[in-house]
Amino acid sequence: MKEFNLQCPIPINEYPRVLLAHGGGGRLMHNLIEKMFSSAFSNDILMQGHDSAQINLATNKIAFTTDSYVVKPLFFPGGDIGSLAVNGTVNDIAMSGAVPQYISLGLIIEEGFEMEMLWRVVQSIASAAEAAGVKIATGDTKVVDNGKGDGIFINTSGIGLIQHDLNISPKSIKPGDVILLNGDIGRHGIAIMAEREGLEFDHKITSDCAPLNFIINDIINAGIEVHCLRDLTRGGLSSTLNELAESANCEILINELKVPVHEDVRGACEILGFDPMYVANEGKFITIVPAEQAEICLNILTKHNSEASIIGSISSNNEAIVKLKSRIGTMRILDMLSGEQLPRIC
Repeated sequence: MKEFNLQCPIPINEYPRVLLAHGGGGRLMHNLIEKMFSSAFSNDILMQGHDSAQINLATNKIAFTTDSYVVKPLFFPGGDIGSLAVNGTVNDIAMSGAVPQYISLGLIIEEGFEMEMLWRVVQSIASAAEAAGVKIATGDTKVVDNGKGDGIFINTSGIGLIQHDLNISPKSIKPGDVILLNGDIGRHGIAIMAEREGLEFDHKITSDCAPLNFIINDIINAGIEVHCLRDLTRGGLSSTLNELAESANCEILINELKVPVHEDVRGACEILGFDPMYVANEGKFITIVPAEQAEICLNILTKHNSEASIIGSISSNNEAIVKLKSRIGTMRILDMLSGEQLPRIC
């Protein structure tokens, strides 16, 4: 009889310990999720591969998601860990076209954390929840030893109602579809890095942290046949596009000139050696729709942000690849980030 041995799906000789890059949104995190977690917990709901799971409960169809926030520093231009936790979960629900309803709140607080700072975080959570139209429905608090919690970590889970008949999923992407972006990219990651490292630029770069559910509602209510939605968090625009190309087995073409990047963000990226295509966002998303509805969708997006743009298209479903037409007209492959550019940005 052949001896059966349990074997770790991640090559131990390559990665005997978890790296920061395993949580950075790039290829290492993608491999960790696919080989370690997905293989262990595989089921039909988990394998949907979306920002939030779509579940049928009695007569209701809901979107359900969870996320944890370990951002450093806790407070940054344009937001803080509290608003980030609410908006991040609301946006994951919205990417299913669902209407966010309720959020759970789990706080892991380090002994010695200042009460005044905790109050600021709590007030920020309350304000962000009210602005997004969701309720904090349940929660939990734990305190860990001094030196073991880095101030505060937050976990949030969210539930939203799906009130449409669309199949918003990477599997719905078709050749000829058009890709739209709701505004400029890269601000969140650069705002975090500048605050963390004490960098000063001519203009203070602020995070784009914001809820996206109201914009998505406008698109859905306009009757647009949305094929896929995805917010651009860890790994930025590039990693998101590569994930979609792999899930849908399609070729994606992007025009760099159509991707808005503020000059201060572009300049900061050049100084720091970053590519804005890989820098995280917390208020940006892509919409993939049929070509004949792209202009209607763009009109809705520009009502919320004048920098919204059509940035590319789905060219075929024969190969999983993302190609970028650069600013100088050359074509290059836009690959998934392998390592970690900016750790602890959400």
